Amino acid sequence: MSVRVDEVLSVAPPSFSEAEAGVIAENLFGVVGSARAARSERDQTFLIDGQRPAVMKVSNTAEDAARLDMEFLAVRRVALVDPSLPVVQPWLVPGALSGVEDPASYRAVVPGVAGSHHVRMYDRLPGRASIHGAELSDDAVRDWGTMAARLGRALRGFSHPSSTRVMLWDAQHALLLRDLLGAVADPAVRALVGRTLDRYEAVVSPVWPTLRAQVIHGDLCADNVLVGDAGEVTGIIDFGDMGFSALIADAVSAVESHVAGRAREDILRTVRIALDGYERATPLELIERTIFGELLAARACASVVVPEFRASMDENRYGRTADLRRDAVKLLEHLDDLGFDVVARRLGGREPGAGSPVRQLLARRQDVLGPALTNPSYDEPLHLVRGEGVWLFDADDRRYLDAYNNVPVVGHGHPRVSEAIARQSRRLNTNMRYLHDTVLEVADRLIATSDPSLDVVLFVNSGSEANDLAWRIAAAATGRTGGLCTAHAYHGISEATAALSPEAWAGRVQPGHVRTWAPPDGYRDSDHGAEPFARAIGQLVEAGHGPAAAILDGVLTSDGIIDLAPGLARELVHLTHEAGGLWIADEVQGGHGRTGAMWSYQRLGIAPDIVTLGKPMGNGHPVAAVITRSDIAERFAQTTDFFSTFGGNPVAMAAALAVLDVIDDERILDGARATGDHLRAGLRALQRGAPVIGDVRGMGLATGVEIVQAGTPTADRPSADRIINELRRRGVLIGTTGAGGNVLKIRPPLVFQPRHADLLVATLAEVLGDGRS
Repeated sequence: MSVRVDEVLSVAPPSFSEAEAGVIAENLFGVVGSARAARSERDQTFLIDGQRPAVMKVSNTAEDAARLDMEFLAVRRVALVDPSLPVVQPWLVPGALSGVEDPASYRAVVPGVAGSHHVRMYDRLPGRASIHGAELSDDAVRDWGTMAARLGRALRGFSHPSSTRVMLWDAQHALLLRDLLGAVADPAVRALVGRTLDRYEAVVSPVWPTLRAQVIHGDLCADNVLVGDAGEVTGIIDFGDMGFSALIADAVSAVESHVAGRAREDILRTVRIALDGYERATPLELIERTIFGELLAARACASVVVPEFRASMDENRYGRTADLRRDAVKLLEHLDDLGFDVVARRLGGREPGAGSPVRQLLARRQDVLGPALTNPSYDEPLHLVRGEGVWLFDADDRRYLDAYNNVPVVGHGHPRVSEAIARQSRRLNTNMRYLHDTVLEVADRLIATSDPSLDVVLFVNSGSEANDLAWRIAAAATGRTGGLCTAHAYHGISEATAALSPEAWAGRVQPGHVRTWAPPDGYRDSDHGAEPFARAIGQLVEAGHGPAAAILDGVLTSDGIIDLAPGLARELVHLTHEAGGLWIADEVQGGHGRTGAMWSYQRLGIAPDIVTLGKPMGNGHPVAAVITRSDIAERFAQTTDFFSTFGGNPVAMAAALAVLDVIDDERILDGARATGDHLRAGLRALQRGAPVIGDVRGMGLATGVEIVQAGTPTADRPSADRIINELRRRGVLIGTTGAGGNVLKIRPPLVFQPRHADLLVATLAEVLGDGRS
């Protein structure tokens, strides 16, 4: 054999008869009973039937004593860390002189024809071995997967000098199988294995060093596991292939047994169920899912090549070679037919649709999601597949600076938020009919950041729901029906909030119970103070709708991002209260530090009656809230019994709490103020040489840039559209807003840094300088 592998795979196994085995058992361990040979690959295993049923294992002459000692120490480690794992324990050799802590005391030596053999004795655990995968129920597959993960966790941190070895069943050595392919007689199968190994070399070999690695069992297949009547694992019986390898390799060896004999359409379904079980104990990393198909195929290659090779040396020794080969070839053919990229996607290792042409995705979107859905941003729609901090990445792995999305306030994929969601999701997610601590902690934290008068928090799932609930509370508390909002506001998609969202009216008749007011336009000298608001209140009263509430996004995002004067804001609140209405501060876009204050109303120096929060609260996870005064909440409670099934659920609260912690720890408020000022200074410097920029305004990390016809205050929407599309082509994402659709909306995640602001300004300068705007 030209391949340098562990010698035990090439040395002939022991050849003791059953009668000889019975004598050995009695002489070495005092066990009296008949011996029955059991199947074993490179050693000899005997079932001893007698007063104390046992299993005796006679090792190959090439088996190194140090490796046997490693197995003993590993088993002891597992029993200590996870005692409920059914790992078979060796017997202490009667009369052993070394002591119970010495691994040598758990093995004896017997002479054989070819040399000395180590002998170990074990209790016989319940269950049966060599089960066929098709017999296993989904529950059994899932539990087996969990057992594999638990075993890996129990061995975490275990080390031994003998753990480095070359075993052909170990996927890390898959390419060594190439030198043994000559033993595979069928040319079609040989070619299939060759293609599979080529794929392994191209895809797995480069990333193998990045995989989690430790000492593992190495061969959790059906031959090394006992199962009960329901397929549950009752015993882990053989650590003979253990060594240092990728942690995921244990799941691979188990899964190969799970899919054996299954119909093609059931194979990947069974793999997914097994991995679900594995993740009950140990979450998989993305790379492990991505290459799981290739690793499973490499294991199947070994199941074809190794038995064929060994059978070529001893044809009578391996009676199951044909069965093993047949199942392995069937698995290889199925994976080969599907294609490994498809397998990766179906196992969760690829973004759904990754690689699909944008035009095809757009057509499918229009067909399936219908014409009412807002069109994708930009002339050339983006197919985004991941985000990191202030960056978004498309299906071709091109990155884009995200200066557009307000929802991921602490950055795309923030590890603390993502892990908080994942941990709590694995543990429990239920509703507010039950008690849990985190919702109370989040409520306390929100109250602590709010105006002292606000002391009650109600949780829902989105900004629209929060604003809808706020409207219901205001109507119940005041007994009135009228609503006030700015002229181009947006507050949600429910029936109530759509009525308060002129931006989305799209030609609809203005609702009779709603009046709008025009916020001041300092750029065009159209600041009429509180008069437009007072007039709107009067119109409501004349129409028979006393004001229940006025609602305001403190950044006035949809109106063009307007820096409202605190004095004017206080006067508007006074007029609302004087008219019998409540003030709703919509903090979905302006809250969680967007303006450099925790809440935009604080920057305006006002005390709202109701505050609403949306998805930025969970960095994009569906979570929202209403904060109000207890007296208002009590009046609402007199008319309704409020409940939102998943409002305030543990997973949402874990996300919300993590976001609040990150805002504090990363000093997000200070950063929003400093970076926002830096950004606007750069834009104003650019404005001096760019007559299409009429105005630069904003607060914190909410900035509006008016695009106008050069030298005039006239809104220029076509130029604004061209600018955002050209920025997109250059890798910077912003949007537009305002009644004229001409205000560049710059509203990045709050982890935006001055260097990102400089890149945005420089790219905008390029766009304006090339004459395309």
